Amino acid sequence: MTVETVPLNTGAQLPLFGLGTWQVKDETELTVALRAALDNGYRLIDTAHLYQNEHIIGDVLHEYISSGKIKREELFITSKLPFVAHAPEDVPKCVEGQLKALKLDYIDLYLIHCPCPFKHQEGSFLPLLENGKLVFDEQTSHIDTWRALEKLYHEKKLRALGVSNFSGKQLQELYDLAEVKPANIQVECHIYWPQEPLRALCKKLGVTFTAYAPLGSPGRKAARPDGVWPEGDPLLEPVVQQLAAKYHKTAAQILIRHLTQHGISAIPKSISPDRIVENISTFDFKLSDEDMHALDTIPTRIRLFIFDFAVGHPLFPHDDVDTSIPRSGLKLH
Repeated sequence: MTVETVPLNTGAQLPLFGLGTWQVKDETELTVALRAALDNGYRLIDTAHLYQNEHIIGDVLHEYISSGKIKREELFITSKLPFVAHAPEDVPKCVEGQLKALKLDYIDLYLIHCPCPFKHQEGSFLPLLENGKLVFDEQTSHIDTWRALEKLYHEKKLRALGVSNFSGKQLQELYDLAEVKPANIQVECHIYWPQEPLRALCKKLGVTFTAYAPLGSPGRKAARPDGVWPEGDPLLEPVVQQLAAKYHKTAAQILIRHLTQHGISAIPKSISPDRIVENISTFDFKLSDEDMHALDTIPTRIRLFIFDFAVGHPLFPHDDVDTSIPRSGLKLH
């Protein structure tokens, strides 16, 4: 299965489809999922320090690269800086640990995971908690963190830089100050939250766009059961169901193809080998202009990820979120 790509501002090619690995910490489950993905044409694997699974991914990548099944340059690995390691002195330490865990010399795309920096415990990158809540780091600016990342880019340890969960305003401000321009932004994006203004800005700036939760992240509430999670399930949307019947595809395949046809990279998470194969089998058909328009204009608008743990942070990105909601605590599993 050949996956379409879009060019980054570095000249590298970003696959328009890959495997998300959020919430997958079980070694056996993730190993099975990664092997199924790599064996069926996946080359983009998305992870993060926060997911606590880079070492498992590293073992599988090492197995495939060292046996000659896959060349390192055929892979595209995305990882992210945790929100407790924004301080410039923390950035290289954190990245070195991630490279070691992933058993790689470089990461293809490295993102600032969240625009809100928090403090970590002394001597580790575990979050510092007070009364069960994260402690804000109000000293570190985005450009402070970015300058530290630019050094690692020039050392070729990080081949492209980007951001995640930033607002359009935050992306523009960083872009204007950055020497190495952001190459990608990764945000929640699906039929209920299509991010049109942000996509338009990215087009203008030459920043590629990655959608997390492209299917609406049905398992999202397990991440923080006590958190605030708006309700919404794009897989059950009647328009999607109708198009699935029309094209003889699943609802998931319709939602993925809708994004990739817009030039958006989609990274659904799955641990089921059958689902993993199903999700990548979306480049053998095209939605008509009329059907794309129907999906673009579904009236429901719901942001499913509101970052209630960061409400009140001076760099909180979402001006559409009701910030009078109580700030939730964070249970560390």
